[in-house]
Amino acid sequence: MNPMGDYARFTVEREQPLLEFLLENMKGTSRTKVKAVLKGHGVSVNGKTVTQFDMLLHPKMKVLVSKTKRNMETLQSRYVKIVYEDQWLVVVEKNIGILSMAAGHSSLNVKAVLDNYFQKTKQKCKAHVVHRLDRDTSGLMIYAKDMKTEQKLEQEWHDIVYDRRYVAVVSGCVEQEGGTISSWLKDNKSYFTYSSPVDNGGKYAVTHFHTLRRSRHYSLLEFVLETGRKNQIRVHTADLGWPVCGDVKYGNGDDPIGRLCLHAYMLCFDHPVTHQKMEFSTPVPAAFLNIVNKE
Repeated sequence: MNPMGDYARFTVEREQPLLEFLLENMKGTSRTKVKAVLKGHGVSVNGKTVTQFDMLLHPKMKVLVSKTKRNMETLQSRYVKIVYEDQWLVVVEKNIGILSMAAGHSSLNVKAVLDNYFQKTKQKCKAHVVHRLDRDTSGLMIYAKDMKTEQKLEQEWHDIVYDRRYVAVVSGCVEQEGGTISSWLKDNKSYFTYSSPVDNGGKYAVTHFHTLRRSRHYSLLEFVLETGRKNQIRVHTADLGWPVCGDVKYGNGDDPIGRLCLHAYMLCFDHPVTHQKMEFSTPVPAAFLNIVNKE
């Protein structure tokens, strides 16, 4: 298989379910692996990414299967999981405890993990950082494989990314069903982000939230960012008196599970090269649900 993420191309000859078609045409590939390719957004039909295995195919439909998806099992890391890969970009789910990129000679970071993976799979590319998550925030991220794709993603980020959501457990019972928080955010010399209701020379930030669940002492909130500022969710929730649980920097000391309870769980974007709609989501961490449910 060419590790650079090209596609195997097929034309449908008779009406049949997608899974049956893939098993017939992907010789030597188990049913489990075929389903993993589907789940990982590695299959498209007539130019549209498909994940449902029971989709009914009709004659003359064009099916593309990513060959790169077969390589994903070679990445063995407790911190990084590849959920999609092609020749231009890779989407990963980052665990807590790892930086998005290097910040010192020996720091553990996702870029280094991906660069090592690319080397092992004989891919002549490097991971290019497009956006970041804090060390203690988990969730979905995009890395480009070349400078041209990186620049397009960075320059057109707000046009390309059409839905990006986070979930967090916050300290306190949030009675509101939802709302919007806005302020100016500015760092001091100690890299602490201050929030101001009036222009303080910082960057304007807007956060929308929706309450998913609540209990006596905790609430599970969903966030949609209108702007992507550093520590935006953490600072805005602290402003409202519901800091993110486990936040040692902006929180109130409430740390029910020994981690920052913030997770980037949804990422939807138009592919910068193929222009296909790419939609990824991860389950709300079970530990987050347990905090709210056990009360």
